[in-house]
Amino acid sequence: MTLDEALTKPTISVPDAGKLFFGLARNAAYDAAKKGDINTIKVGGRLVVPVAPLAAKLGLQVRIGAAV
Repeated sequence: MTLDEALTKPTISVPDAGKLFFGLARNAAYDAAKKGDINTIKVGGRLVVPVAPLAAKLGLQVRIGAAV
């Protein structure tokens, strides 16, 4: 997944968020999420990252539903 693709989705996985937005490896991304550095929500049994608040925090614009 690319950053442009991530910005078109409402949520992405913790490892994808860590890698794309912060350059973190999988375990580091989950550690950051556990500490609250990456905001997450639980959907069913999955832990996901809402893209809009994260992008806004970093000064990026979300394009939900946009074609890439």
